[in-house]
Order: sequence, then structure tokens, then C-alpha cells
Amino acid sequence: MNTNWKSSTVPALILGCAIVVLGFCLKAGIDNFVNRDRNVTVKGLAEREVEADKVTWTITTKETGNDLKSLYAVINEKTGIIRQFLTAGGVKAEDISLNAPKVEDYVSQGSYQQDARYRYAITSKLTVVSRDVAKVRELILRQGDLLSHGVALVEAEWNTPSVRYEYTKFKQIKADMMKEAIKNAQQTADQFASTYGSRLGKIITADQGQFEINDRDENSPYIKQVRGVTTITYALE
Repeated sequence: MNTNWKSSTVPALILGCAIVVLGFCLKAGIDNFVNRDRNVTVKGLAEREVEADKVTWTITTKETGNDLKSLYAVINEKTGIIRQFLTAGGVKAEDISLNAPKVEDYVSQGSYQQDARYRYAITSKLTVVSRDVAKVRELILRQGDLLSHGVALVEAEWNTPSVRYEYTKFKQIKADMMKEAIKNAQQTADQFASTYGSRLGKIITADQGQFEINDRDENSPYIKQVRGVTTITYALE
């Protein structure tokens, strides 16, 4: 009798436990199925306007003639005038660099014509790289003063802007902008949740944010707009 009782009770207990476990699994599966779409994905935005902290100014001069020796003398003299103009305006000597002059021989290029006035052209480029953006900007606005010293500047090549402004301190503001973007995303998600009678749960996914730095507008490239966007998905409860 005892043996029969045990033999019938143990399987019953095992079956009962299995049913309970199966019930929990079914409940979890149903909950997941019901709640799988109960989330919201929002974007958080942070924007700041900052002043450029680095400027690169390429100053180009060009001389034409038929005697290379005299052309070199003229181009060197004018380069010296430009250098003096810069240093007198407060630019540090170590912030000024001179590239090797570029010589064009129209005869060797096959573009020389018999009635052409000049055979040679020498182009010289002097580059200023400075952290004192305001001081260099002032000199850029005064570059016309060089004309009174017989120095005429020429336009840079079409794919190389003569002046380029940069903002190099982005890492110093990145963390604060990320916090601002996340806060903005949370506010948007809270508003969405309250509209539909829910509340925010935990964060399901979040990215590191995408940042870009652009000129504020074409007329003031020395003012930069830093823009950061982060995408966050919250669970809704």
C-alpha cells in the first residue's frame, strides 16, 4: 500500500510543478507579447553657438615677367612687406610660414603665344595659423592697406579657401551638450507618455549622439554652430 501511494504521489507532484512552471512561462510570454510595442523612441537636441578659436589665412601673391632672377627679387620683396604687415599687426612670427614659390613657364607648358607679353609667372603663398582669431580678422579687413605698398593679393584657388575658421575645443563642451540632449529627449518622452496615459520606464536603447560643427551662416564663418542629436528608446509603463 505504501509503495503504491508513493508511486502515485511523486508523478503527481512532478506534473503539478511542471504545470506551475509552464504557467509562469506562459504569463511571461503573454506579457512580453502585450508589452513588446509599449515603448517610445525620441530624439534629443542640443545646440550652441561658439566663436572659432583657430584661423588659417593663406595670402597669395603672383608676379609675371620674362626674367626669373628679377621676378624672384620682386616676389621676395613683397613677401617681406606682407610679413612686416602681419607682425606689426600683432601676429607672432612663429605663426607665419612661407611656402616654396611656384614657377610657371608658359613655353614649357605649350601655352605661350608669340604675342604674349610674359613667359614666366611666380606664385608665392604665405600662411598664417593663429589662435588669436580677433587679431587676424582685423588684419584681414585691413589687407587693402597692402596696396599702398604695391602689394596686390590674388584670389585663392577655387577649392582652397583663403581663410578657414575652426573650433577646436569641442571636447570641453561635449559632455554638457550630451546631458542637455538627453534631458531634452526625456522631456519629449515624458510629454508623449502623459498624453497617452503612461509613464516612462527604463531606457531600452541609447546612442552616443551625433555631433556636427558648421558655420552659423556664410557671412560670419568665425561663428560656429555646434549641434548634437541623441536617440533614446524608453519603455512605457
